[in-house]
Amino acid sequence: EMLAMVEVERLSKQAEGSDLDSAPPEELWKQIAACFGLPVEFDEPEEQREPWTTWLLSAAIICASLVAFPHLREVVQRFGLIPAQATRLDGLTFVTSFFLHAGIIHLGGNMYFLLAFGHAVENFLRPLRYLALIALAAIVGDLAHIALDPRSQTPCIGASGGIAGVITFYALNFPQMRLAFLMRWGFVWFHWIRLPAWFVFVLWILFQLIGTLEQKAGMSSVSSAAHLGGAAVGVLACVVWRGPNAVRITKQASVLD
Repeated sequence: EMLAMVEVERLSKQAEGSDLDSAPPEELWKQIAACFGLPVEFDEPEEQREPWTTWLLSAAIICASLVAFPHLREVVQRFGLIPAQATRLDGLTFVTSFFLHAGIIHLGGNMYFLLAFGHAVENFLRPLRYLALIALAAIVGDLAHIALDPRSQTPCIGASGGIAGVITFYALNFPQMRLAFLMRWGFVWFHWIRLPAWFVFVLWILFQLIGTLEQKAGMSSVSSAAHLGGAAVGVLACVVWRGPNAVRITKQASVLD
């Protein structure tokens, strides 16, 4: 009887951790975020310190965007990154465009991903390397955006290139961390699924490749090319600063440790 009880408990624990388990995250804010279609961490890497760099960077971006909102068109024209005029203001728009956003949804989405996944990356890399990752990912993302249409006169704004580097590093350095999604049909059917971070990342890359084709064809106002540029830096950073559980990237194949 005791052995049977132990076996039942073991199977129960396995069911609780299964990818198709319907149990929601314990935190209410995660449940709310998932209702908007956002991924939430079900597992979280252990942390040794508060992510002050992530918090301060997020606060700076939020403040800059909110200040710009009342006169957004004029601010974007002056401080947005324009591919055909990339060197204007002595290249300062590579920096200023990072802190500007097109609206509350654009700002809120970027800040969610930075806050949700930046804390683990900052804790692993420590502040200086973390900031270097974001800065380089943002710059390479901007260069990828420019390369796609160097004659464009349309300003580009947003921190998503830098944040793409953070997301990529997170997915490759913590590949088995599970992300929870709320699958729903209207307001009737709800079901939670959990997927490993590496798998979600692969799907995200596929969507960005499709988005880049749409961007090239003039069918999208989202710079998927900038996301891919930032992601490339995230891959490079993981190669240089990888942890013991990171995805192993070799010339022969990419496999999980």
